[in-house]
Amino acid sequence: MARGNTRQRIQDVALELFAEQGYEKTSLREIAERLDVTKAALYYHFKTKEDIIIGIFQDLTRPIDELVAWAAGQPRTLETKQEILRRYQKALRAATPLFRFMHENQATVRDLSIGLTFKERLIALNRFLQEPEASTKNKVRAVSAIFALHAGTFFMDNIEGDPEEKQEAVLEVALDLIEQAQQA
Repeated sequence: MARGNTRQRIQDVALELFAEQGYEKTSLREIAERLDVTKAALYYHFKTKEDIIIGIFQDLTRPIDELVAWAAGQPRTLETKQEILRRYQKALRAATPLFRFMHENQATVRDLSIGLTFKERLIALNRFLQEPEASTKNKVRAVSAIFALHAGTFFMDNIEGDPEEKQEAVLEVALDLIEQAQQA
């Protein structure tokens, strides 16, 4: 995520600490210490840990919001659906630290506003991938294409091989699923 400004550095360090110790066990003081700044300097940018997470979430999900907006103006073709999946995989990969946090801190995410809004984004994307008149099997294929990309982001560590090659394979599986959903 190597981002430069102070606000982004705070978010990056906070996410590292949340991953190491858990959200609940990490204090603003520890974040300030790791950054080698005062708590007052940290407060200038963020008043609470929740503010930090919400800021991270907004920054890293912006590409998904942009994708939803883009998809809304596109024709419902196989090519559009394939492009949605390609762009979604890219957005997921950029936001991997956030999604790891969400996965590892599900109780906290439920208590914050980010869990629901992420679910809403997924539902919106899914609407562009599914045909309203599609069979149940093809609706499942469309949903599975999205979740194949999620699995590729989080669970490929357990499969041997080159990381880029694994990501290409994940995308190929998602593209195959969306193509099958279009054909039947």
